[in-house]
Amino acid sequence: MDLATGWTGHAACALQAALRMSNEGFAEHLGIAVRTVSGWPKKPTLRPKSEMQQLLDTALEQASASVKARFAKLLDDSADGPTDAIPADPPVDAQAAADAELRMTEDPNIGAALDWLDEHAGWEPGASRREVSSRLARLDVRELQSRANRRGRVSQRDVAQALGEYYGAQVGSHGRYSARYGGEVQTETSVLTCADWLDLACPLIASNDRLAVVSAGKADTRLDPEAAGRAAQRLAETLAMGTRLVDMPLYRLLGIEPSQGSIGGAVGVSRFVEYAVTMDLLEGELIDAIAADSPASRGALPLRDKYLPDIVSVVDVSGRLCAGGPLALCAIARPASQFRGEADYVLLVQERSGHVLNAARRLAVIPKGFHQPMTDLRADAQVGATLRREMEEELFGRDDIDNTFGDQRMADPMHPSRLSEPMRWLFDGADRLRMECTGFGLNLLSGNFEFASLIVIDDEEFWSRYGGQVEANWESAGLRQYSSLDKELLAELVGDVAWSNEGLFALLQGLRRLREIGGDRVGLPPIDWEVI
Repeated sequence: MDLATGWTGHAACALQAALRMSNEGFAEHLGIAVRTVSGWPKKPTLRPKSEMQQLLDTALEQASASVKARFAKLLDDSADGPTDAIPADPPVDAQAAADAELRMTEDPNIGAALDWLDEHAGWEPGASRREVSSRLARLDVRELQSRANRRGRVSQRDVAQALGEYYGAQVGSHGRYSARYGGEVQTETSVLTCADWLDLACPLIASNDRLAVVSAGKADTRLDPEAAGRAAQRLAETLAMGTRLVDMPLYRLLGIEPSQGSIGGAVGVSRFVEYAVTMDLLEGELIDAIAADSPASRGALPLRDKYLPDIVSVVDVSGRLCAGGPLALCAIARPASQFRGEADYVLLVQERSGHVLNAARRLAVIPKGFHQPMTDLRADAQVGATLRREMEEELFGRDDIDNTFGDQRMADPMHPSRLSEPMRWLFDGADRLRMECTGFGLNLLSGNFEFASLIVIDDEEFWSRYGGQVEANWESAGLRQYSSLDKELLAELVGDVAWSNEGLFALLQGLRRLREIGGDRVGLPPIDWEVI
């Protein structure tokens, strides 16, 4: 491999192919625009600028030995041929299978998933490794990407309606969350809730935020052949797409007692790999059925029939694996501007990346995260602890607390001395940061628990100081901002079918609460919810 004279568009394409990344994934990997990456195949002799040369150098240096070998081979094979001979996303071949075998041997997270599958499927040790290898050899990355595109065409309304048909009408006090924005926009979601779980106005401080950690024992999860095969397929696809899988601890909900101004309940601790190969598969199964115009009914969705067959099983959180977390509408006060207009709140909405586990390619509020411990099992059980961490990671650039990238070695990741400058400024004033839980629900799509929340920064000095530093992390494909005074544009936003169901739930509950407390900065119509 000879890069003595520097990178060209042709060489950059070869590196992308060696890494087996789409244009979006490669752009995200380098931290550059997608349009730059998509332009390289059209200009094979183009020599990128020096800054880009350095980014490509770093990407190659940090690549694994197998990626470097593929890169060298691609350059050699295409030295006398046309540039477009380099495929952007080749199917998984023998080399990829060998790479996956290496990852199955050396990656402790994949190893943990394989061991879990052997144990809970009743297979002899090593059987899951052979099964995943066999499935991997038959996968085509392009087909997986086509499936992702088909899934992306399934709207939030399609999902909500399909789940409404599967589970039927309201059972007792529990039903699906629906709301009307200003009498104009009618929505319904897949979030199961009840009147006692809504409009909580619960400050997320220790005296009110009181989830307790208890010992739950080891769950007796047994996988039948169908479920075991789906789990093995998930792991094969994870390896084929190079998706990050980290066996981090997760809080699992065991009981919930929300009330006005207070959150009570109990959580235990589970592992992410169990969730990834069981409950997390329900979303894809349903959306694939909708995309194929197949029945989304009992008997046609075997995993849903097994794990979440009725409303009783949804509400019985202690009898199943119930993971999830908080997500918050973020409202930041802005001063009046001669260019923009009156003083308002800027509301942040994210477009989720295609590389995230939940709500991929969907609209969502930000921050959004799994509820999980970092270093203190009891203190981290507070919903507010996860939201503060997610603010640092998703809004203020703290990648050192993103545990999908590696082990957590800090004793106190949220110690004041480690906070980002914007977060430190918020913590230095007693009234600068307000966080509330606005509602609770159980998502019928995944079985996850959802703590809809609202983050309000009332001091407009924050936006003047740090507005330019607010930047989404890798989990987002982009950020949008809306004014709390723009009721027409917000009506369009509420009616957008690209929302995730939990994101729409949090948006509507957050807007409803902001209308109550936001004063003249808010110009919203009434938002009325209904349980259906």
